[in-house]
This record gives sequence, structure tokens and C-alpha cells, in this order.
Amino acid sequence: MDLPIFPLAGSKGNRLQKFLITGAAGFIGSHLTERLLSLGHTVFGLDNFDSFYDPAIKRKNVALFKDHPNFILLEGDIRDFSFLEKIFAQYPVDRVLHLAARAGVRPSIQNPFLYEEVNLKGTLNLLEVSRLHPIKQFVFASSSSVYGGNSKIPFSESDPVDSPVSPYAATKKGGELFCYNYHHLYKIPMTCLRFFTVYGPRQRPEMAIHCFARSIRDEKPLPLFGDGTIQRDFTYIEDIIDGITLAIEKPFDYEIFNLGESKTHPVNEVIQLLSKFIGKPAKINYLPPQPGDMPVTYADISKARQKLGYAPKTNLEQGLLKFVQEFNKTV
Repeated sequence: MDLPIFPLAGSKGNRLQKFLITGAAGFIGSHLTERLLSLGHTVFGLDNFDSFYDPAIKRKNVALFKDHPNFILLEGDIRDFSFLEKIFAQYPVDRVLHLAARAGVRPSIQNPFLYEEVNLKGTLNLLEVSRLHPIKQFVFASSSSVYGGNSKIPFSESDPVDSPVSPYAATKKGGELFCYNYHHLYKIPMTCLRFFTVYGPRQRPEMAIHCFARSIRDEKPLPLFGDGTIQRDFTYIEDIIDGITLAIEKPFDYEIFNLGESKTHPVNEVIQLLSKFIGKPAKINYLPPQPGDMPVTYADISKARQKLGYAPKTNLEQGLLKFVQEFNKTV
């Protein structure tokens, strides 16, 4: 596969960097791409437009910046090592921001082999090609799901994470271990970021908040697994992007950071707020609890505050209002 020629318009200046962002067309990836382009950096955006959800949604995300002079879209799969080799041979990648993954706790239980192939083999491919074509930093998007059966809250980076309760969580823990291995052996600077329930505009349609909002708007039964008392540390997308950007500005040899709001809210509260902002009542269809669901996620972000200067600014009510305002534009 021939790769497009790119003029590297963003290469001027000592501090400007050239980033390979995997999953660049997705929810978090598209926001991160926009942020880095706005700062003058060059972005090589890699995505395979997988059909896990409608690829047209990701195409729409990319349309926001596809004509930017410092951006190039690379369509391919992180499972294809030869394709990754071509990218690194042709483009001078400074830093890898690895966001691409097969997402979702429940689907991972149904198809664990696919999650192993994408999330582990894909990550290992990127690490290996980063070894062969030395880079300045590798940032890995991990997940709060690695805390699994941890009963101590809030979750701290120093807590044991040896009890994943889903294949998805196990692959994210495995990715962290591979990152440590490649740092130890090859001295690649590594930062692993454990995201806590990210939400906001462009959120994937199968994610809870988007699904709830759609059901409320369309006056259809809202599928709720359990009684709505499970608690999540909901983190607004702009706070996550701030955290990633800070991690880029302050690289470490090897560190893991929690990125969350560091507050917990029951799912019932989310439904109530969405109903309020959409202006329609929620018709709830209660379903049995799902295996693999954690009863609570709660981030201790003291390490990220101290070492990165991370400080989330958007509380749940503010973030859901922003989400609904953008969601209403899609009606």
C-alpha cells in the first residue's frame, strides 16, 4: 500500500512535534488531534474505520480537520506490522499516542480473541516498530477497568491490578506490561494513562450516556443494567485532553497516571440530569446486572496533580449540559 506524500508543514520550531495518533478518527482521538493541530503540531492520524460502530461517524469526525495542512490521514490496521513499518519509514514520527483499541467491557466477554488480537498484538506491533525507528515518547491509553475487583477506593496507581473482571481489562493491563517491558529493555520513555469513563461530544453511540440520551430524546425504553446504583468517575473529554497534553509536555521514563474527575456519581444521577437537560422523562427498562461491570470506579488523581499539573475543570452537571447541547444538534 502506497502512503501519501506529506509536506510536513508543522515542522518549524524546536518545540513542535510530529505525532502518530492511533484511533485518530474516534471519540478521544479526534479531540486530541484537534488540540495538537491547534497548537501547531503535525499529526499523522491512523485509523482503520472499524465497523464496531458506524464508520460514517468517524468519517464525520475526521472531516473536522482532514484538510488541515499539518494533518494526514493514514487508513490501516495496527495489526498489520508491515503497514506500520511503512509509516515509520516514510514519516519522521517523534511521539506515538496510542489510543486505538477494541473498546467495551461487555463485547469483550463475547469475543475475547478479537480483543486479544487488536489490543495486545496491535500494541506490541506499535512498540516493536517504535523500537526499530526510535521515538521520543510512547503514550498508551489504558483504562480504569484494570482495577477490576479492587475494593479499596479511590483507586491509586500503586494499587494491585491483578484481578481484571473482563477480557478488555486484561488486555489493557497487558498493554501496560508490554509498555514497561519495552521501556526496560529499550529505554523508550513511556507514559500509561488510565482513563475513567470519558464522555462528551462525539462520544461513541453505544456508550451509556449517548445511549441514555438517545432513548430519552426518542421516548423509548432506556436499557439500564442493574438498579442504577453503580457509581462511575465520569470525566469530561476536555479534561482528558488536557491530561494527555500535559503528559506529552512532561515525559517520564515510565509512569502510570489516573485521569478522572476524582468524584463518583451513581448512574441514576446521570439519567436524571440527562432527562432534565433534554426536557423529557426517562422510561427505564431495568435489566439484569452484566458480568464484567465494576460496582464503582473512583480515581485518586493526586499523582497526576503533583507530577503533571492535571486539574479537571468540568463537573458532571456542566459536562452533561455541554454534551446535550451538542447532542441536540444531531437531531
